[in-house]
Amino acid sequence: MAFSQTTIDAMKTITAADAVLTEATDLAAYSYDGTSNWQSLPQAVVFPRSTQQVAELMAMANAADIPVTIRGAGTNLSGGSIPVRGGIVLCMTRMDRIVEIDEANFTATVEVGVVLNHLNQELARRRLFFPPDPQSFLAATIGGCVAENSGGPYALKYGVFKHYLLGMQVVLPAGKVLSLGGRTMKNVTGYDLPQLLCGSEGTLAVITRATLRLLPMPATRKTALAVFDQVPAAGSAVHAILASGLVPAKIEIMDNWVIQRIEEMAPLGLPKDAGAILLFEADGNAAAVEEDVQGIIEICKQSGAAEVRSAKDGREADNFWGARRAGFSAVFGNAATVMAEDVTVPTASMAELIGRIQSISRQRDVPVVMIGHAGDGNLHPCILTDEKDSAHFERAEQVAADIFDAALELGGVISGEHGIGLEKRRFLKKAVRPEVIDLMKSIKQVFDPKGLLNPGKIWEADK
Repeated sequence: MAFSQTTIDAMKTITAADAVLTEATDLAAYSYDGTSNWQSLPQAVVFPRSTQQVAELMAMANAADIPVTIRGAGTNLSGGSIPVRGGIVLCMTRMDRIVEIDEANFTATVEVGVVLNHLNQELARRRLFFPPDPQSFLAATIGGCVAENSGGPYALKYGVFKHYLLGMQVVLPAGKVLSLGGRTMKNVTGYDLPQLLCGSEGTLAVITRATLRLLPMPATRKTALAVFDQVPAAGSAVHAILASGLVPAKIEIMDNWVIQRIEEMAPLGLPKDAGAILLFEADGNAAAVEEDVQGIIEICKQSGAAEVRSAKDGREADNFWGARRAGFSAVFGNAATVMAEDVTVPTASMAELIGRIQSISRQRDVPVVMIGHAGDGNLHPCILTDEKDSAHFERAEQVAADIFDAALELGGVISGEHGIGLEKRRFLKKAVRPEVIDLMKSIKQVFDPKGLLNPGKIWEADK
């Protein structure tokens, strides 16, 4: 149902005439996200430019019982920003100011529409470093990263977004503005509400500004590549490296199918006959980095690598990491429908998880290709199917269920960084007890008693 002209005029009065979209042709771009099998049109898309505008929009929506779904760049991979109940899409991309980079205290305060890559570029000029690096960093916004508690390759050594979140400004569903957390590295002043909102997938409050912890940029970085004949052998090598006491900044994995597609798309010099490759980055002072890389090379050889080498120069290193960033593009460009899954297990179980996924793929006769952050046990099995082929798509959905079961049996989780959103609602009850889901619902009720903020996400509707 379309909004009344009165509602549309009210939204334009709060923001601006060009900040409200209501035509179906305009709304279509905001009806889907980085997943490939969800779509739902909102009644309007609104682009606020300030916290005050967000507060007024939320108060208006709350009074009129209008659902509101928050959106950044739409790169998320769980259906989390899709407006399944219509209403307003609150697109935060015009709130894109870097408010302050405090070099003395190693913090940055930014509006949530800031693109992560833009922040990284500003920090690099100051020799500062913000480690969380989801592979969508060229487009992903800070708000989306906080809402999903995004990770990325650097999570192995440096952690994920929650480890760098000091404070935030938020708007509650009824329009009240709050400042949470602070600017200090330590803060135990009551409940840690910023950490509660981090990873809440836009269901509790609208985050408008974040204060982030920064680090000095590492003095030296060095990349190494290891080639394995079999994917599980690469998984075993990861655990052997970590068990030795070495902690690289990154350990990434790609299987042969992904390697082949990347080389077809943009030849970058990857070994096309490899069963799998591991990419490593070590960082720190030059002597320590060299020692770590040599240790990685030796352990990979002992673990059965067919070839191990360090990048000969910065350009080759950039090519290798460029290939890794191209991984999802290569996958999505070569299948009608892709289920890009996201499971994490203890690193000692990585090889077994890989073997189980390969077995599930064979048994169900559905291709599953693998890419992921092997160093922290976070694997992205990508199930290749076609939703127009109902029989094949049904088997693909069963493959996803089998993979989640395998991860849980190995002591893992059904999402390491993509979130639950729409994609995994039906599996949540497998991953956590009913009492935990009830507690989550109780928290939602406190923040959003009308259930208007990003409704339909994380858990299935009560019947």
